[in-house]
Amino acid sequence: MSAKFETPVLLKELHLQIEDLLKTANEQFVNTPKEILLRQPAPEKWSVAQCLDHLNAYSRFYVPAMEKAIQAALTSSLPPTATFKSGWLGNYFTKMMEPKTDGQPGMKMQAPKAYRPMSDLDAGKVVSEFIEWQQKTKALLDQAQYVNLQRLKIATTLGNWLKFSLGDTFRFVLAHERRHMAQALRAMA
Repeated sequence: MSAKFETPVLLKELHLQIEDLLKTANEQFVNTPKEILLRQPAPEKWSVAQCLDHLNAYSRFYVPAMEKAIQAALTSSLPPTATFKSGWLGNYFTKMMEPKTDGQPGMKMQAPKAYRPMSDLDAGKVVSEFIEWQQKTKALLDQAQYVNLQRLKIATTLGNWLKFSLGDTFRFVLAHERRHMAQALRAMA
């Protein structure tokens, strides 16, 4: 099942989500002692730094891919549209990632090996990198108003064979980030 959005409304909602992620990272993690950021709440549970490191790994993949697609689209003659219709698969993956209203994951899943965080992390660097990726994503959202969110396709981390529209990629990435931000806040509690 797909979903339909007014493009400006969708972009504004995604912008608010990024603002919230940045606010939380700056207020909760920037000045927190590294011992707390590195503390795992249980042996198999991730620390704050591990949650953010996991998100940074995904940002290293998705942000450059989205940036490349947007830059190419800005030079093409493919205009933005007033509405965005999510693909059924992009919508499914986004819904799967969405945290519940209480911050708990909607659906439990195992992170792929390549995206599992390390245990030996520099917590300060991880937090700084997370904030940088959020700022880059926010800048891409600003540029996204000038391109067609539906027609631009972005490969996923599952392989080049599975692509989401740019709009679904933004929705999926931010749902994933909100999911693990909630996990990071639980790890700190």
